[in-house]
Amino acid sequence: MYKNYLFLVLITIVSCSVQDKEIIYPDSKKIDFSENLHGYEISDSYRWLEDFTSDESIDWIERQNKFTKKYIKKNKYKRGLEDFLNQIWESESISIPYKVEEKTFYYFNDGSFQQSKLMIKDCEACEARVLIDPNKFSKDGTISLGGTSISNDASHMAYSISDGGSDWRTWKVMNIETGEVLEDELKWAKFSGASWENDDSGFYYRRYDKPDGELLKELNESPKLMFHKIGTNQADDVLIYENSENPRWGFGITVIKDSEMKLLSISEGTDDRNRIYLQLNKNSEFIPIIDDLIGTYSFIDSKNNILWFYTTEGAPNGKIVNLEVKNGSFVWNEVISESENAIRSVNIINNSFVINYLEDTFSQISVFDLSGKFISKLSLPKQGTIGGFSGGIEDTSSYFAITNYVTPREIYEIDLTDLTFKLFWKEELAGYESSDYVSRLEFYPSKDGTQIPIHISHKKNLEINEDTPLLIYGYGGFNISILPNFSKSQTAWKNQDGVFAVANLRGGSEYGDKWHEEGMLFNKQNVFDDFAYAAKFLHSNKIGSPRTTAIDGRSNGGLLVAATMLQNPTLFKVAIPQVGVLDMLRFNKFTIGWAWESDYGSADKKDEFENLLAYSPLHNIESDVCYPTTLITTASRDDRVVPSHSFKFAAKLQELQSCNNPILIRVEDRAGHGAGTPKDKTIKQISEIYGYALNVINN
Repeated sequence: MYKNYLFLVLITIVSCSVQDKEIIYPDSKKIDFSENLHGYEISDSYRWLEDFTSDESIDWIERQNKFTKKYIKKNKYKRGLEDFLNQIWESESISIPYKVEEKTFYYFNDGSFQQSKLMIKDCEACEARVLIDPNKFSKDGTISLGGTSISNDASHMAYSISDGGSDWRTWKVMNIETGEVLEDELKWAKFSGASWENDDSGFYYRRYDKPDGELLKELNESPKLMFHKIGTNQADDVLIYENSENPRWGFGITVIKDSEMKLLSISEGTDDRNRIYLQLNKNSEFIPIIDDLIGTYSFIDSKNNILWFYTTEGAPNGKIVNLEVKNGSFVWNEVISESENAIRSVNIINNSFVINYLEDTFSQISVFDLSGKFISKLSLPKQGTIGGFSGGIEDTSSYFAITNYVTPREIYEIDLTDLTFKLFWKEELAGYESSDYVSRLEFYPSKDGTQIPIHISHKKNLEINEDTPLLIYGYGGFNISILPNFSKSQTAWKNQDGVFAVANLRGGSEYGDKWHEEGMLFNKQNVFDDFAYAAKFLHSNKIGSPRTTAIDGRSNGGLLVAATMLQNPTLFKVAIPQVGVLDMLRFNKFTIGWAWESDYGSADKKDEFENLLAYSPLHNIESDVCYPTTLITTASRDDRVVPSHSFKFAAKLQELQSCNNPILIRVEDRAGHGAGTPKDKTIKQISEIYGYALNVINN
């Protein structure tokens, strides 16, 4: 009896000593540096990490990755997540098809490809063939296919390539009939599509000057709108528009079909509001039609010199207007008034408006004629998120897809003449049955009483209590909605007997412009409160607890996770800020970061600086606080949210962490902000990140 007791005591002592052993992090040198901003002394001891391609930074990355691997590679959940993901990934998937002339285009993956192939059917009865196989770009799949644009006669295609996840794109041209890649090569494009001229002689695109310094870091300003004629060198491209007086203006061009007119849309940063200039013919100047930032104006389609637009001017939820162009005069008309639900998208097919409204985050499809008369509401096969409805104004058929948190993508072919539709393709995932999972929408009050939607999904027969692993995901910014969508990674968490919750925070567009405005600039704190109160709501309903809750978000969602974790350190067990904006005083100093000032504000202005300083993750870490276990993720080639955000935050959080909850950073090589990541990297990332979180929660 005594020996057994002594043995248990010894085991307890050993266990405690292991648990309480101080974590020795890789050394992150400090270089004293401070600057006075608006009367505030701001220290930045890890600013040297902003030079993230230097030898010193690379050495720091290698040591941090090696340290992190000890924690995340050998957890008992990694293998189960990996096996499940590999199983469901080994299934056929296609994108929503779209037609140009008689040709049909779509992406296809049989489950084994690192990157999906672009397919083409040359006619309705023709067999599909591969048009572009991005898997041939590189052995490891890290060079990916970006945007594509098909010429009006479907004879040629412009397509862009991304190297290692970078936002920089190189555009090429292919003869669709022969598959020949032409010699045309257009470099230094970023955030650009390709708009074909009506005669298909070439296309318009946006480029920047070649960076003088570090191409993954240097500020991107003063874009140029260019025209490229097929078969010529980029040096011969024609400058269509630039504005050196406003180097932060962005612009895109729309070629009006069957017309000499062109539309120029001018925006500032990520602000959805824009100016509209109109060129009546190739010999005329662009005329300002909308010359103030009074709302969003998105071109939909045109017919007989009537141009239809979606706009938020005087209508936070959106409305449809048209512009009649007659003999040089311009007349605006309201066609479809604002409704109580926000418009997500608008298409014109079969001489009808097909409008996707959001009703408490779910899609509702309504059809109107071109005069604005209501025709019908589409009876959908299930609740979820709708995408598709591409096509021309005279087309009588199209495709749409529907998905939700438990239902993989289903694609339907629809006849717009009578609004009947039939199942075209259904995603079947090996080892997954939708009927084994459930999802429900609930509402909870935030700190100020605002009702916030939250989707909660899990295995149907899961017994849920305070011990259940809970992962809460959010974004909350830039007028971007996080809508019900099937995710293989989220499903992997649920497959491990966890609950996955998605909170539709203010800052998105779920309820129109007003919802966005309530989560931006001086209202940004609302977003963090919304996220924290999501956890409190779930915990109060015995769905997990502070000791079983992980929070996850990417990019602006990485900011969300970091800020909320710092403000509520006892509310979560694990925090996963991924590719996050974490230094709110310097985000506008790199690449395209300045564009986010419309949502965040600028540290150059005192009142906005003080607002940013109040929640900036890097500047709100305290030395006497025990923060949750934190796994920060970034990528070495992320030139949207440069990795120095994550590097500096990790170094400072490791320095000031007051307990033994690990602070880890995982830096992916040959990857960027997320787009174009190959299958194997994706599966590895998910299994390591979620596996580690589950290991922390369940141990």
